[in-house]
Formats: sequence, structure tokens, C-alpha cells
Amino acid sequence: MKKLMIYGATGYTGRMAALHAKQAGLDVVVAGRDEAALAELGTAYRVFNVDAADLTDIGVLLNCAGPFMRTAAPLMQAAIRNGVHYLDIAAELDSYRLAEALDAEARAAGVMLLPGSGGSVAMLGSLAGHVAARVAQPKKIAIALHVSGSMSRGSAISATENLTTACLARIGGELTERSADDIRPFDFGKGQVACFPVTLPDLVTIWHATQVPDIETFVHVSGDAFPSGDLSALPDGPTDEQRAANRYQATVEVTGADGVIHRAVLDTVNGYTFTPLAAAEAARRVLAGEVRPGFQTPAGLFGNGFAETIADTVIVDGEAA
Repeated sequence: MKKLMIYGATGYTGRMAALHAKQAGLDVVVAGRDEAALAELGTAYRVFNVDAADLTDIGVLLNCAGPFMRTAAPLMQAAIRNGVHYLDIAAELDSYRLAEALDAEARAAGVMLLPGSGGSVAMLGSLAGHVAARVAQPKKIAIALHVSGSMSRGSAISATENLTTACLARIGGELTERSADDIRPFDFGKGQVACFPVTLPDLVTIWHATQVPDIETFVHVSGDAFPSGDLSALPDGPTDEQRAANRYQATVEVTGADGVIHRAVLDTVNGYTFTPLAAAEAARRVLAGEVRPGFQTPAGLFGNGFAETIADTVIVDGEAA
């Protein structure tokens, strides 16, 4: 079964993922609830809601339909029942904790669960893994993402519906509440800027891939990445020109047992350009046989160089201190 199904293919990111997948020569079936919108995409389609998924003859399911708090659980479970590998582009912590909880069941079914196949999880996982591999005994990872430009309507709505009241870090291998006031400076390549602590899914994925016991995640925001007001009135997403004008960066500090801090910076295209490209590439590689059953991460599965295979992405190592 070599077909890729993209659920949520009529959304802003789903449409781009479907286009990239077709350009890569994949046999794509798009799916969602709106038949008229699906028909406009000019490819094979199926109409269903997440509670009645039709995965007949599908090898890989890529879920692009947020909020993922509504779609991840039924589609992961449908994938396991049908022997279909599951990918998504979720930025919500609960999707990753769900994949952890379903790990044994997925392994028994020979199914892979790969949430975050595109987006910041692929970026940050590659960056953290790249530096951690250079450290003999990595003990702590502090990683920050620079989010630039505007947010899509779907992402904005998902973000407001998934506000996490607790600010978390991973300490001694356990998710632990931390102070939201721990604002810290990070350098994305143009001098230090203030970054605020946030609960990112990388607290799960970086831990899963590296087993480094202490992990902290931060964000620096420029532009109107977190809009206010009537979110339903927002544009579908940033234009091509807006994406081109707002690149993303990430920076990481990995502290070894000797106290030495190792640093690196990742520079890449806008997140809304990176995500569908990475998701389509991940789907292509999974269809080609790059699979391990159970819960996996992009960097853990494809290697720490995965992000640098996507568009104009580069990791630059800094000096240890």
C-alpha cells in the first residue's frame, strides 16, 4: 500500500503539503469533511470525519487538521486499527503524550506514530540532536525558537484552544512545572534577545530522541505571530511574500557533565514554508520504507541532519564555553 492520505488537505498548510507530495511523485489521496473544497484540489479524495476514517489501501496518513486535540486521538487509533503509519504537524504537547501512551499498542500493530513530521519539532529536534551528539555526557538542553511573521488562521485558533496553564520543563527526566517568569537571553545570530519559557512538544520529542534529563524550551516572537481579536477574521495564512520576508531561527545550548556549554544556531525558511515541505518529505521517506514501529521523532528516525535536507536550512556550530 503506497498511497499517502492527507487529512485536512483543504487547510492552509494541508494544501501546500498535498502540492509538495504530488510534486515528489507520491500517490496522494486527500481527505476531509468538505467535499466541494476537496474536489477543487484536482486529485483523488475521500469525505469523512475523524470518527469514521476510511483508510482502505492507504500506507501513510498525514494529519494536517487542527486543532489536534480533536483529531489526533481518533486518527492515531484508526491508523493503528488499519495498519497505517501516522504522521502529523501538531505543535500541541498533548498529541505527543498521546503518541507516548499509544506506543506499545502501535508497536504490537507494526504501526509508526510520527507526530511533528514537519514544523518546529523537526527543526528543534535536529538542532538539539546535532549538538548533543558532540557532547560526551550531555546533561541539559536549553533550546529557543524565534517565531517571525504572522500566524495562519488555523494555527491561531488551535493555539488559543490549547493554552497550557502550566509552564513545564523536563527535570531529571520528568515533566515538572517551572516559573513562567524565567526570561532568558539567547543569541540567534544577531546578538542576544529576551526569550520567554513555554511548554513545547520538544520536551517530549527531544527527551525521547536524546534521553538528556534536563530540557528547557523558550520562544522569542517578532512581528504579529500571536494575533488578538476575532481570529476567524484572520487571513488563511501569510502570503508568499510575507513568508519570504520572515525566516525562522533556533538556538540551542547543551551543557555537558563537565559544565562546558556547546552551542549552535539553525537558520531556515519561514515555518509555514518549512512545515509542508518537511511533512511531504517525511511521508515520502516513510512510504519508501524508513519505518520503526511505535512512537518516533523526525530526528530520531531520519537522523539529526533531517532539517538540513529541507529547503534553505543550515546549522552553524558555535564555540564551546
